[in-house]
Amino acid sequence: MAERCVFTYQTRLVLAPEQARALEAYAELHGRAQRRLHAELRAQRDLNGLKREFLARFGLTARQFNAVRIELDGKVQAIRQRRPQLIEEAKARLAKARRLVDKLAQTCPGTNKLHQKRRRLAVLEQRLAALQRDEAQGRVGLCFGSRRLFHAQYKLHANGLSSHEQWLAQWRRSRSRQFLVLGSQDETAGNQTCQGAVCEDGSLQLKLRLPDALMQHCGARFLTISGVRFAYGHGALVSALAMSRLVPVSTRAGRPTSKRVRRAITYRFLRDDKGWRVFASVEIEPAAVTTSRVHGCIGLDINADHLAVAELDRFGNLVDARRLELPTRGKSSDQAKALIGDAAVQIAALAKARGKPLALEKLDFQKRKAELEAVDPARARLLSSFVFSKMIAGLKAASLRAGVEVFEVNPAYTSVIGAVNHAQRRGISVHQGAACAVARRGLGLREAPAVREAIVPLRNGGHVTFAVPARNRAKHVWQQWSGIRSALKAAHAAHWRSGRSKDPPAPLSPATRASSAHRFSTVQSRGANRSQHCSGGVLDDVPF
Repeated sequence: MAERCVFTYQTRLVLAPEQARALEAYAELHGRAQRRLHAELRAQRDLNGLKREFLARFGLTARQFNAVRIELDGKVQAIRQRRPQLIEEAKARLAKARRLVDKLAQTCPGTNKLHQKRRRLAVLEQRLAALQRDEAQGRVGLCFGSRRLFHAQYKLHANGLSSHEQWLAQWRRSRSRQFLVLGSQDETAGNQTCQGAVCEDGSLQLKLRLPDALMQHCGARFLTISGVRFAYGHGALVSALAMSRLVPVSTRAGRPTSKRVRRAITYRFLRDDKGWRVFASVEIEPAAVTTSRVHGCIGLDINADHLAVAELDRFGNLVDARRLELPTRGKSSDQAKALIGDAAVQIAALAKARGKPLALEKLDFQKRKAELEAVDPARARLLSSFVFSKMIAGLKAASLRAGVEVFEVNPAYTSVIGAVNHAQRRGISVHQGAACAVARRGLGLREAPAVREAIVPLRNGGHVTFAVPARNRAKHVWQQWSGIRSALKAAHAAHWRSGRSKDPPAPLSPATRASSAHRFSTVQSRGANRSQHCSGGVLDDVPF
């Protein structure tokens, strides 16, 4: 059976004032217990003894304490898993900054730019030393309430604060703005502390068990929240609440028996500027896979402002290529999520209708982010606002629900292969050519240079031309693509320089033209931009 995945759905709650106050008191108690537990665990206290102490000290149930502990463990483990990557990123940034400082020291010594870069270099060295020290000592530092808000106390007016008391109130409110309610498949309705029930009108009613310490403050043991509806995933939650099955187990004496299990549902209550929201996480069984590489493959090339899609048959021939706009720059996080979700659903619907799996690049942008120290602002914004990881997560989730198989392939030289092998020959854009290369790699097909003279189209309707280096059969084909990539970069650079020059470049001799791998041409291509005829549009049976 296919592996289950956890989906999280959210909705905003409509609460009475007394209900909002009860949730705020719960969040304040939860946050205070979690901060104290973190301090006690750093002091090497025994967890079992802490549990008995916390149940009496904070008036929690055993299940509520487990929720505090598991949430804290998740934060600590996230830091420990992320820290080695942060160290590598800091090393890459530091090496980049040192090279830049050395270059500026030779070209423009004594300038303010060099002074600022040296200050930045010192900051990076201190940051790397702190990360390495924490990694060696196994220490984890948590700042409850966010470090950004903590440092806001030192610049009150710059952060819109009039006094330190105002900052302190905001700081305490931020540290107590959410709490976790842990679910289990052994408990009624998948959760002992917060149990959902389906009402006659189809909405959900949540019955939240309050901590013992809040019973006198709230005047009741349970808090009932009615009229809860999820815009997305409501049916999945209703199905999870209705699910109940018997599974065979064995007792300690070895006698066979059975027990009733349900689908675990974990809730998280979060307060924002508009009020309270609830997040429900539940395991979902994926739909049966209905796609196969026997029918072909659909490749995807994700860019900062659009998605390039290429559909191939089982032989690797191009069937269709199109462009899907994804203007996420300048959008809020919610707007970007909506655009990404809609695009993921459309692509999953296309793959399901065609019966073809999706092929995606498996990229890691952590090394690229380290290069932001010395790139131009436009390039830095492009890389910083990249939504690759969000798009991949959305595509996987939509494909899981649609029964579409997803492959992640090695991204080595796919952009170069698409530009050289597919763009000019198939009349598509360079990005659609990269998507074609990704799909062919998903089909297990080999990509060798198909031309001796590469013609790569440009955005303005022209193209650059360069000679493909001769193939060396004793080496791997990727080494040849590495040489082609260098030649393509040189051709682009020469084309850019020729555009800035007022005088036309001198013609090259036939011998030079034959031997040089860096020659170029700015001849206009026929029909302006040939990639436009495959862009946009609507499929016959699937809107795209």
